[in-house]
Amino acid sequence: MNRWILTTALALAVAAGVPAAEAKNTLRWSSQGDALTADPHAQNEGPTNSFSLTVHEPLLYRNRDMKLEPALALSWKTVNPTTWEFKLRQGVTFHDGGKFTADDVVFSFKRAQMPSSDHRNSLDTIADVKKIDDYTVHFVTKVPNPILPNQITQIAVMSKAWAEKHKVEKPQDYKNKEETYAVRNAMGTGPFKIVRRDPGIETVLARNAAWWGWKTAQGGGNVDEIIYKPIKNNATRMAALLSGEIDFVLDPPVQDLDRIKRDPKLKVLEVAQDRSIFLGMEQGRAELRYSDIKGKNPFADKRVRQAFNLAIDRDTIKRVVMRGLSAPAGLVTAPAINGYTKELDTPTKANVDAAKKMLADAGYPKGFSVKLDCPNDRYNNDEQICQAVVGMLGKIGVKVQLDAQSKTLHFPKIQKRETDFYLLGWGVPTFDSHYVFNFLFQSKGSWNATGYKSDKLDQLTTEMAGEINLAKRNALIAAAWKQVKDDVVYLPLHHQVIAWAMAKKVDLPIAMNDQPQFRYAKVAAAAPAKKPN
Repeated sequence: MNRWILTTALALAVAAGVPAAEAKNTLRWSSQGDALTADPHAQNEGPTNSFSLTVHEPLLYRNRDMKLEPALALSWKTVNPTTWEFKLRQGVTFHDGGKFTADDVVFSFKRAQMPSSDHRNSLDTIADVKKIDDYTVHFVTKVPNPILPNQITQIAVMSKAWAEKHKVEKPQDYKNKEETYAVRNAMGTGPFKIVRRDPGIETVLARNAAWWGWKTAQGGGNVDEIIYKPIKNNATRMAALLSGEIDFVLDPPVQDLDRIKRDPKLKVLEVAQDRSIFLGMEQGRAELRYSDIKGKNPFADKRVRQAFNLAIDRDTIKRVVMRGLSAPAGLVTAPAINGYTKELDTPTKANVDAAKKMLADAGYPKGFSVKLDCPNDRYNNDEQICQAVVGMLGKIGVKVQLDAQSKTLHFPKIQKRETDFYLLGWGVPTFDSHYVFNFLFQSKGSWNATGYKSDKLDQLTTEMAGEINLAKRNALIAAAWKQVKDDVVYLPLHHQVIAWAMAKKVDLPIAMNDQPQFRYAKVAAAAPAKKPN
């Protein structure tokens, strides 16, 4: 096995035009949690999408400023109210040399709409994807969809031939722990190709010398090799950065940023992210799974949800836990998102006495017990946020058992609705509120573990998907935000402010979606080794 891995790595490195032993520009980086899978349609999760879109490509990219630009599609337009036409880039090949055509686009989007795909909610207005010729595709929608181009920037295009060869025509069923060939292998057209993928330990990518974008505005980087090692422990990850063992950390602990900034070899980049952090509560069950209240569900009572909202001190979380790198929130979407309303985003001010009274009015004067599920390797200080919430709810008599674990275990709980109370973060790649309602609020939303069901909200979500009049569409979005805020569906905590830490020799523009665009990355070349006298 070791010989096979070494032989494969050498072969791929040579195919990429980078001799394995002489890679001039290597970028070594780390974060606390790995991509969940190499199957690009199985999980709609930030680090997973980031990994997938380094190896694969979408039809449209988001550039450094998050504006749409051509990727595998050169142009796009509507040809009638329910048909978008995409003209594809010619001369593109997959990493195995296979020719990219419209067949791969049709295959990939139909695959991404399958039940085991975590991207299917983004594509639910698409009725059909049709090949017109080898380099023209039509997307036929059920209703006029003005934001379809925004909805496809995270949909990776796979090789149809490769998928059929390896029997991965359907996406991996991630939440039920299915194993397929696509879990550790991938075939894309992107700027980098997989040399070795050892989940949770190390991933090695090599430059795809044949990538069309290296000499265009979509690329320009000089990195020959990317080595990624997830390091969960904060101190260990920081030690690796400070010692020069790694060049870039996606998620440096906020408490270490000042020390990093003082190091002459390092730098820190910061930006407000398009992601919000919040708590979800199971409101739909007759009885919570992990509570001492039997025969009824405290979260089904809006007053209990309001009491929790009042008990949480978001300013303290910002000051103590996040060291200032957060913006207390009243909505579960960030200011960069279309439909965001500053007035509704006013965070609830902590008021312990009012929270106690609200809880007593709901029939729980002594509180109750509940379990809080939390990831410990996904968001900035996620476990510490949950620990703070535990203490704050304790002040109103709610006894919270914290269960913090890896996102690989946490996210399936949410998607299978096996949690009563949980922390989640949500970014918005479409930069439009419809994405949030589609996944988190509507009754069929694949990440709606709250049990919240509203025919009115479902109707508003459906209507905004097909409304082409901007004023009318924004009015529908505003009505939806008002409703879910009034109903206290989630408990917004804050909008993230992200920081990236890297060696000064690295030039990598920070992205507000927290997805490194390695096609832009540049590393100052190391000085050539001196010849012995």
